[in-house]
Amino acid sequence: MGVCRPDAVPEIAERLRDFVAKGRHGQMQWMSERMNWRGDPSELWPEARSVIMLAEPYTPEHDPLEVLSHPDRAAISVYAQNRDYHDVVKKRLKRLGRWLLEQVDNEQIKVFVDTAPVMEKPLAAAAGLGWQGKHTNLLGRDLGSWFFLGSIFTTVELPVDEPARENCGSCRACLDVCPTDAFPAPFQLDARRCISYLTIEHKGPVDLDLREKLGNRIYGCDDCLGVCPWNKFAAESREVKYAAREDLTSPKLAELATLDDTEFRARFSGSPIKRIGRDRFVRNVLYAIGNSGEPSLRPIAQSLTSDPDETVADAARWAVTRLNG
Repeated sequence: MGVCRPDAVPEIAERLRDFVAKGRHGQMQWMSERMNWRGDPSELWPEARSVIMLAEPYTPEHDPLEVLSHPDRAAISVYAQNRDYHDVVKKRLKRLGRWLLEQVDNEQIKVFVDTAPVMEKPLAAAAGLGWQGKHTNLLGRDLGSWFFLGSIFTTVELPVDEPARENCGSCRACLDVCPTDAFPAPFQLDARRCISYLTIEHKGPVDLDLREKLGNRIYGCDDCLGVCPWNKFAAESREVKYAAREDLTSPKLAELATLDDTEFRARFSGSPIKRIGRDRFVRNVLYAIGNSGEPSLRPIAQSLTSDPDETVADAARWAVTRLNG
Protein backbone atom coordinates (compact mmCIF):
# COMPACT_ATOMS: atom_id res chain seq x y z
CA MET A 1 0.00 0.00 0.00
CA GLY A 2 0.95 3.62 -0.37
CA VAL A 3 -0.63 7.03 0.20
CA CYS A 4 -0.73 10.18 -1.90
CA ARG A 5 -2.78 13.35 -2.13
CA PRO A 6 -5.69 13.51 -4.63
CA ASP A 7 -3.87 16.33 -6.47
CA ALA A 8 -0.53 14.49 -6.62
CA VAL A 9 -0.59 13.93 -10.40
CA PRO A 10 -1.47 17.25 -12.10
CA GLU A 11 0.20 16.17 -15.35
CA ILE A 12 -2.34 13.44 -16.11
CA ALA A 13 -5.02 15.88 -17.30
CA GLU A 14 -2.90 16.99 -20.25
CA ARG A 15 -1.75 13.43 -20.97
CA LEU A 16 -5.35 12.24 -21.04
CA ARG A 17 -6.45 15.06 -23.36
CA ASP A 18 -3.62 14.24 -25.75
CA PHE A 19 -4.46 10.51 -25.66
CA VAL A 20 -8.11 11.14 -26.51
CA ALA A 21 -7.34 13.85 -29.09
CA LYS A 22 -5.21 11.33 -31.01
CA GLY A 23 -8.07 8.83 -30.93
CA ARG A 24 -5.96 6.26 -29.13
CA HIS A 25 -8.86 5.32 -26.87
CA GLY A 26 -10.67 3.72 -29.81
CA GLN A 27 -14.29 2.85 -28.99
CA MET A 28 -13.83 3.44 -25.25
CA GLN A 29 -15.98 6.57 -25.17
CA TRP A 30 -16.10 6.45 -21.38
CA MET A 31 -12.49 7.67 -21.42
CA SER A 32 -13.54 10.92 -23.06
CA GLU A 33 -16.43 11.41 -20.65
CA ARG A 34 -15.98 13.17 -17.30
CA MET A 35 -12.43 14.02 -18.30
CA ASN A 36 -12.34 16.70 -15.62
CA TRP A 37 -12.74 14.00 -12.94
CA ARG A 38 -10.45 11.50 -14.62
CA GLY A 39 -7.77 14.12 -15.21
CA ASP A 40 -8.00 15.61 -11.71
CA PRO A 41 -8.82 13.14 -8.90
CA SER A 42 -9.23 16.03 -6.48
CA GLU A 43 -12.38 17.05 -8.40
CA LEU A 44 -13.91 13.57 -8.14
CA TRP A 45 -14.51 14.09 -4.42
CA PRO A 46 -13.29 17.53 -3.26
CA GLU A 47 -13.59 16.59 0.43
CA ALA A 48 -11.00 13.81 0.11
CA ARG A 49 -7.64 14.55 1.72
CA SER A 50 -5.81 11.27 1.06
CA VAL A 51 -5.81 8.43 -1.47
CA ILE A 52 -4.76 5.02 -0.21
CA MET A 53 -3.56 2.90 -3.14
CA LEU A 54 -3.35 -0.85 -2.68
CA ALA A 55 -1.89 -3.64 -4.81
CA GLU A 56 -3.19 -7.22 -4.79
CA PRO A 57 -0.87 -9.75 -6.52
CA TYR A 58 -2.27 -12.39 -8.88
CA THR A 59 1.13 -13.68 -10.04
CA PRO A 60 0.73 -16.86 -12.11
CA GLU A 61 2.35 -20.14 -11.09
CA HIS A 62 2.78 -21.17 -14.74
CA ASP A 63 4.46 -19.56 -17.75
CA PRO A 64 1.61 -17.49 -19.25
CA LEU A 65 3.27 -17.33 -22.69
CA GLU A 66 3.76 -21.07 -23.12
CA VAL A 67 0.24 -21.52 -24.51
CA LEU A 68 1.15 -19.33 -27.50
CA SER A 69 3.12 -22.27 -28.93
CA HIS A 70 -0.06 -24.41 -29.07
CA PRO A 71 -2.18 -22.94 -31.89
CA ASP A 72 -5.11 -25.30 -31.30
CA ARG A 73 -5.45 -23.92 -27.76
CA ALA A 74 -6.76 -20.57 -26.52
CA ALA A 75 -4.62 -18.02 -24.70
CA ILE A 76 -6.57 -16.23 -21.97
CA SER A 77 -4.99 -13.43 -19.96
CA VAL A 78 -3.86 -14.61 -16.53
CA TYR A 79 -6.06 -12.16 -14.63
CA ALA A 80 -9.19 -13.67 -16.23
CA GLN A 81 -8.44 -17.32 -15.51
CA ASN A 82 -10.60 -17.39 -12.38
CA ARG A 83 -12.88 -15.06 -10.42
CA ASP A 84 -13.64 -11.49 -11.44
CA TYR A 85 -11.12 -9.39 -9.52
CA HIS A 86 -13.54 -6.46 -9.23
CA ASP A 87 -15.65 -8.40 -6.76
CA VAL A 88 -12.73 -9.80 -4.76
CA VAL A 89 -10.76 -6.55 -4.48
CA LYS A 90 -13.79 -4.40 -3.69
CA LYS A 91 -14.76 -6.62 -0.75
CA ARG A 92 -11.21 -6.31 0.61
CA LEU A 93 -11.26 -2.53 0.19
CA LYS A 94 -14.57 -2.20 2.02
CA ARG A 95 -13.31 -4.35 4.88
CA LEU A 96 -10.16 -2.24 5.20
CA GLY A 97 -12.20 0.95 4.89
CA ARG A 98 -14.50 -0.10 7.71
CA TRP A 99 -11.47 -0.77 9.91
CA LEU A 100 -10.09 2.69 9.10
CA LEU A 101 -13.36 4.38 10.06
CA GLU A 102 -13.31 2.56 13.39
CA GLN A 103 -10.02 4.30 14.22
CA VAL A 104 -11.27 7.85 13.64
CA ASP A 105 -14.36 9.96 14.26
CA ASN A 106 -16.55 11.76 11.74
CA GLU A 107 -14.53 10.77 8.67
CA GLN A 108 -15.61 9.27 5.34
CA ILE A 109 -14.29 6.94 2.64
CA LYS A 110 -15.08 5.95 -0.95
CA VAL A 111 -13.62 2.79 -2.53
CA PHE A 112 -12.92 2.28 -6.24
CA VAL A 113 -11.88 -0.67 -8.41
CA ASP A 114 -12.25 0.40 -12.05
CA THR A 115 -15.71 1.65 -11.08
CA ALA A 116 -15.20 5.39 -11.40
CA PRO A 117 -13.15 7.83 -13.51
CA VAL A 118 -10.00 7.26 -11.44
CA MET A 119 -6.51 7.05 -12.97
CA GLU A 120 -5.25 4.25 -10.73
CA LYS A 121 -1.80 3.78 -12.26
CA PRO A 122 -0.55 7.40 -11.96
CA LEU A 123 -1.97 7.61 -8.44
CA ALA A 124 -0.28 4.33 -7.48
CA ALA A 125 3.03 5.66 -8.84
CA ALA A 126 2.57 8.86 -6.83
CA ALA A 127 1.91 6.70 -3.75
CA GLY A 128 5.19 4.85 -4.26
CA LEU A 129 3.85 1.44 -5.30
CA GLY A 130 5.80 1.43 -8.56
CA TRP A 131 6.22 3.24 -11.84
CA GLN A 132 4.50 3.10 -15.21
CA GLY A 133 6.84 1.17 -17.45
CA LYS A 134 7.45 1.57 -21.15
CA HIS A 135 4.37 -0.64 -21.69
CA THR A 136 2.36 1.89 -19.58
CA ASN A 137 1.49 -0.78 -16.99
CA LEU A 138 2.56 -0.32 -13.39
CA LEU A 139 5.51 -2.33 -12.08
CA GLY A 140 7.54 -2.24 -8.92
CA ARG A 141 10.81 -3.51 -7.51
CA ASP A 142 9.10 -5.70 -4.93
CA LEU A 143 5.86 -6.38 -6.80
CA GLY A 144 6.77 -7.12 -10.40
CA SER A 145 3.76 -6.30 -12.57
CA TRP A 146 1.20 -9.04 -11.88
CA PHE A 147 -1.16 -7.18 -9.54
CA PHE A 148 -4.52 -5.45 -9.36
CA LEU A 149 -4.99 -1.92 -8.05
CA GLY A 150 -7.66 -0.58 -5.75
CA SER A 151 -8.09 2.81 -4.11
CA ILE A 152 -9.62 4.21 -0.95
CA PHE A 153 -10.34 7.95 -1.06
CA THR A 154 -10.78 9.34 2.43
CA THR A 155 -11.28 12.57 4.30
CA VAL A 156 -8.65 11.40 6.79
CA GLU A 157 -5.39 13.35 6.55
CA LEU A 158 -2.66 10.69 6.25
CA PRO A 159 1.11 11.01 5.80
CA VAL A 160 2.07 10.50 2.16
CA ASP A 161 4.71 8.24 0.64
CA GLU A 162 7.53 9.16 -1.72
CA PRO A 163 6.67 8.71 -5.41
CA ALA A 164 8.36 5.79 -7.15
CA ARG A 165 11.19 6.35 -9.62
CA GLU A 166 11.17 4.90 -13.11
CA ASN A 167 13.59 1.98 -13.42
CA CYS A 168 13.17 0.61 -16.93
CA GLY A 169 16.60 1.79 -18.04
CA SER A 170 17.52 0.80 -21.60
CA CYS A 171 15.30 -2.33 -21.56
CA ARG A 172 12.69 -2.48 -24.31
CA ALA A 173 11.60 -6.12 -24.04
CA CYS A 174 7.93 -5.17 -23.65
CA LEU A 175 8.01 -2.92 -26.72
CA ASP A 176 9.72 -5.46 -28.95
CA VAL A 177 7.48 -8.41 -28.01
CA CYS A 178 4.17 -6.70 -28.86
CA PRO A 179 2.66 -8.57 -31.85
CA THR A 180 0.68 -5.56 -33.08
CA ASP A 181 3.17 -2.73 -32.46
CA ALA A 182 0.75 -1.06 -30.06
CA PHE A 183 3.42 1.23 -28.59
CA PRO A 184 4.04 4.33 -30.77
CA ALA A 185 6.93 5.18 -28.43
CA PRO A 186 8.18 4.12 -25.00
CA PHE A 187 5.61 4.97 -22.30
CA GLN A 188 2.86 5.44 -24.92
CA LEU A 189 0.05 3.08 -25.91
CA ASP A 190 -2.34 3.15 -28.85
CA ALA A 191 -5.24 1.06 -27.55
CA ARG A 192 -6.59 0.58 -31.07
CA ARG A 193 -3.71 -1.81 -31.75
CA CYS A 194 -3.56 -3.43 -28.31
CA ILE A 195 -4.74 -7.05 -28.24
CA SER A 196 -6.32 -6.58 -24.82
CA TYR A 197 -8.43 -3.77 -26.25
CA LEU A 198 -9.22 -5.61 -29.49
CA THR A 199 -10.40 -8.80 -27.79
CA ILE A 200 -12.28 -7.18 -24.90
CA GLU A 201 -13.41 -3.62 -25.64
CA HIS A 202 -13.61 -3.48 -29.44
CA LYS A 203 -17.05 -4.15 -30.86
CA GLY A 204 -17.63 -5.44 -34.37
CA PRO A 205 -15.07 -6.90 -36.79
CA VAL A 206 -11.36 -6.42 -36.10
CA ASP A 207 -9.39 -4.86 -38.97
CA LEU A 208 -8.11 -7.46 -41.42
CA ASP A 209 -4.47 -6.43 -41.02
CA LEU A 210 -4.65 -7.10 -37.27
CA ARG A 211 -6.49 -10.44 -37.18
CA GLU A 212 -3.48 -12.56 -38.05
CA LYS A 213 -1.46 -10.82 -35.34
CA LEU A 214 -3.92 -11.88 -32.65
CA GLY A 215 -2.59 -15.41 -32.89
CA ASN A 216 -4.50 -17.61 -30.44
CA ARG A 217 -5.11 -14.82 -27.91
CA ILE A 218 -8.87 -14.78 -27.35
CA TYR A 219 -9.16 -12.64 -24.21
CA GLY A 220 -6.50 -10.12 -23.34
CA CYS A 221 -2.76 -10.41 -23.82
CA ASP A 222 0.10 -10.93 -21.35
CA ASP A 223 3.09 -10.62 -23.68
CA CYS A 224 4.41 -7.28 -22.40
CA LEU A 225 4.00 -8.38 -18.79
CA GLY A 226 5.39 -11.85 -19.36
CA VAL A 227 8.76 -10.66 -20.70
CA CYS A 228 9.39 -7.94 -18.09
CA PRO A 229 12.64 -8.71 -16.19
CA TRP A 230 11.22 -7.14 -13.01
CA ASN A 231 8.87 -10.09 -12.70
CA LYS A 232 11.80 -12.09 -11.35
CA PHE A 233 10.86 -10.33 -8.13
CA ALA A 234 7.10 -10.61 -8.55
CA ALA A 235 5.14 -10.86 -5.30
CA GLU A 236 3.47 -14.21 -4.72
CA SER A 237 -0.31 -14.39 -4.97
CA ARG A 238 -1.97 -15.58 -1.77
CA GLU A 239 -5.59 -15.42 -2.90
CA VAL A 240 -6.97 -18.80 -4.03
CA LYS A 241 -9.68 -17.04 -6.06
CA TYR A 242 -6.96 -15.82 -8.43
CA ALA A 243 -5.45 -19.28 -8.96
CA ALA A 244 -5.97 -20.35 -12.57
CA ARG A 245 -8.84 -22.72 -13.27
CA GLU A 246 -7.52 -25.78 -15.03
CA ASP A 247 -10.07 -25.44 -17.81
CA LEU A 248 -8.97 -21.86 -18.57
CA THR A 249 -5.16 -22.13 -18.72
CA SER A 250 -5.15 -23.55 -22.28
CA PRO A 251 -8.66 -24.61 -23.36
CA LYS A 252 -9.23 -26.17 -26.77
CA LEU A 253 -10.47 -23.76 -29.43
CA ALA A 254 -12.80 -26.49 -30.71
CA GLU A 255 -14.65 -26.55 -27.38
CA LEU A 256 -15.03 -22.79 -27.10
CA ALA A 257 -16.21 -22.05 -30.64
CA THR A 258 -19.39 -24.09 -30.31
CA LEU A 259 -20.69 -22.47 -27.11
CA ASP A 260 -24.16 -21.00 -27.40
CA ASP A 261 -25.23 -18.11 -25.18
CA THR A 262 -26.50 -20.31 -22.35
CA GLU A 263 -23.39 -22.49 -22.35
CA PHE A 264 -21.15 -19.42 -22.49
CA ARG A 265 -22.83 -17.83 -19.48
CA ALA A 266 -22.64 -21.07 -17.49
CA ARG A 267 -18.97 -21.70 -18.26
CA PHE A 268 -17.89 -18.16 -17.41
CA SER A 269 -20.17 -17.44 -14.47
CA GLY A 270 -18.27 -15.25 -12.01
CA SER A 271 -15.52 -14.62 -14.58
CA PRO A 272 -14.62 -11.24 -16.12
CA ILE A 273 -14.87 -12.97 -19.51
CA LYS A 274 -18.64 -13.11 -19.14
CA ARG A 275 -19.03 -9.36 -19.64
CA ILE A 276 -17.97 -9.40 -23.30
CA GLY A 277 -20.82 -11.78 -24.21
CA ARG A 278 -20.94 -14.90 -26.33
CA ASP A 279 -20.79 -13.19 -29.73
CA ARG A 280 -17.62 -11.18 -29.14
CA PHE A 281 -16.02 -14.17 -27.43
CA VAL A 282 -16.77 -16.56 -30.30
CA ARG A 283 -15.56 -13.91 -32.76
CA ASN A 284 -12.19 -13.99 -30.99
CA VAL A 285 -12.11 -17.80 -30.96
CA LEU A 286 -12.77 -17.87 -34.70
CA TYR A 287 -9.89 -15.49 -35.36
CA ALA A 288 -7.70 -17.89 -33.38
CA ILE A 289 -9.02 -20.83 -35.40
CA GLY A 290 -8.17 -18.97 -38.60
CA ASN A 291 -4.65 -18.46 -37.29
CA SER A 292 -4.24 -22.05 -36.09
CA GLY A 293 -3.27 -23.69 -39.38
CA GLU A 294 -5.30 -26.70 -38.20
CA PRO A 295 -7.45 -28.13 -41.05
CA SER A 296 -9.36 -30.21 -38.48
CA LEU A 297 -10.93 -26.99 -37.18
CA ARG A 298 -12.33 -25.98 -40.59
CA PRO A 299 -15.71 -27.75 -40.14
CA ILE A 300 -16.28 -25.88 -36.88
CA ALA A 301 -15.61 -22.53 -38.55
CA GLN A 302 -17.76 -23.55 -41.54
CA SER A 303 -20.70 -24.31 -39.22
CA LEU A 304 -20.64 -20.72 -37.96
CA THR A 305 -20.54 -18.93 -41.33
CA SER A 306 -24.31 -18.38 -41.07
CA ASP A 307 -24.35 -17.40 -37.40
CA PRO A 308 -27.13 -14.92 -36.52
CA ASP A 309 -24.49 -12.43 -35.40
CA GLU A 310 -22.91 -10.98 -38.54
CA THR A 311 -19.57 -10.27 -36.85
CA VAL A 312 -19.33 -13.94 -35.82
CA ALA A 313 -20.32 -15.06 -39.32
CA ASP A 314 -17.70 -12.75 -40.84
CA ALA A 315 -15.03 -14.14 -38.51
CA ALA A 316 -16.07 -17.69 -39.43
CA ARG A 317 -15.84 -16.98 -43.16
CA TRP A 318 -12.41 -15.41 -42.64
CA ALA A 319 -11.26 -18.46 -40.68
CA VAL A 320 -12.47 -20.85 -43.38
CA THR A 321 -10.67 -18.85 -46.05
CA ARG A 322 -7.46 -18.90 -44.01
CA LEU A 323 -7.66 -22.63 -43.39
CA ASN A 324 -8.31 -23.22 -47.08
CA GLY A 325 -4.94 -21.60 -47.74
